[in-house]
Amino acid sequence: MRYAEAMTVLVAGGAGYIGAHVVDLLLKRGEKVVIVDDFSTSTRDRVADLDYVEMDLAVGDAEDRLVGIMTERGVDSVIHFAARKQVGESVEKPAWYYQQNVGGLANMLAAMERAKVDVMIFSSSAAVYGMPEAEMVSEDVTCRPINPYGETKLIGEWMMADCERAWGLKWAGLRYFNVAGAGSEKLGDPAVLNLIPMVFERLEAGKTPLIFGDDYPTEDGTCIRDYIHVVDLADAHITALDALRSETPPAEHVFNVGTGEGSSVAEVIEMVGEVTGLDATPEIKPRRAGDPPKLIAKADRIREHLGWAATHDLKDMVDSAWQAWRAQH
Repeated sequence: MRYAEAMTVLVAGGAGYIGAHVVDLLLKRGEKVVIVDDFSTSTRDRVADLDYVEMDLAVGDAEDRLVGIMTERGVDSVIHFAARKQVGESVEKPAWYYQQNVGGLANMLAAMERAKVDVMIFSSSAAVYGMPEAEMVSEDVTCRPINPYGETKLIGEWMMADCERAWGLKWAGLRYFNVAGAGSEKLGDPAVLNLIPMVFERLEAGKTPLIFGDDYPTEDGTCIRDYIHVVDLADAHITALDALRSETPPAEHVFNVGTGEGSSVAEVIEMVGEVTGLDATPEIKPRRAGDPPKLIAKADRIREHLGWAATHDLKDMVDSAWQAWRAQH
């Protein structure tokens, strides 16, 4: 029998794009939730009616404050999204990224040990792989991040493994690929950093979508990526949480979260045109440095160990993202 009903899940970064979807699913199934967020990339109106604490996890008193939150609210598990995540910014400000992503996680783990909270789901990233030679990327591929952002995520996994050895932390790191879509009109991606919202923005401004390179060794010459619906991704977190709370936690710790299938940039833009009814004929630009031709998640491990698989397709992602975009703009 699960004991979740009597306990509380602390969601760090729970007002953000992915975090808000996880909070929504937790609340729908009757869990108690406390959100910790600095609102640097999200808004308070998303959590106005919920239990939240505004704080930066990387500041000096964060550990003590987190211990207080965990103790007062009976926290039994943490889902950790709180991190800076812009690759270019991480290259420009590496020390700050380490302070924020590694320092913030260190404060969280130290607080968990003191408060005797032993379950952690960590928001990792496919950025830990860098530019692997394999087109289908399994969790066993050697991790060679190519930017400070990816490095901070890999270090986060090392930190949790060390805490497991030191004091028995039960943890899972979910390595996401390309996240898209929305669970409702109010939960769309507020940032214009990913392909689909970038295409929306250009189309609404009367501009042409851009494709950087159409001479890659793929069927249509454009890069192929594994896109995952944010609702599927949120469900993967809940599935991992239940597995770690069970009497027999999974033997594996890191899991790719993807569909195991790829969509090309040209296919995504064509789908945007189909869903929006707008002319999405793209303009071809030269290749960008560092874009691998094909990057797809091998998603066997999460299916075998957690019984989880994605259920939404590209049309679902684009359609739900467009509904949320129109509601917010």
